[in-house]
Amino acid sequence: MSEARARLLSKATGLFYAEGIHAVGVDRVIGEAQVTRATLYKHFPSKDDLIVAYLTQADEAIRARVQAARADDSTADDVIRTVGRSITDDIQSAGFRGCAFLNAAAEYPDPAHPVHQAVVKHREWFLETMTELFSGIGKIDAEPAARHFVMLRDGAMTAGCLSDPKPICETFLRGIEGLLTYRSREAL
Repeated sequence: MSEARARLLSKATGLFYAEGIHAVGVDRVIGEAQVTRATLYKHFPSKDDLIVAYLTQADEAIRARVQAARADDSTADDVIRTVGRSITDDIQSAGFRGCAFLNAAAEYPDPAHPVHQAVVKHREWFLETMTELFSGIGKIDAEPAARHFVMLRDGAMTAGCLSDPKPICETFLRGIEGLLTYRSREAL
């Protein structure tokens, strides 16, 4: 990646996340990155391409964290807990403004739009990954447990930027423990 492309993507990432995608124009990104318009369009043919690159970078970071959690030879339960703690770390970080993917989906609701498609691609991967992890703990109902985890995550990411994140994170982690304790419908 060229230095100019990296600078453009870095500045766009910070601005899009902090202020919203529609609120930030390409002129602002160009100014912050200190490049020319031609340089921007050389690396990103359109603003949509820049936004998709921003979301792709966020997706790759999350995938790397999940992969790192799996690399420790931990049990599936522990990997799920580690993924949960990484989410709560994000929620409690300075400048947290919710989930980049949920924020982008709210700004780009058209399912045919490339930004919306990038959001869906990430969310499908995350649900598949959580389903696989819940399958690894012997859950008969791994897919519903994974969907529940994703819904808990979505709620925590949304609530975590609206109020004190500490009780939100505690509730989210308690919900994960509940999912790990509940093994199947037959246990009820």
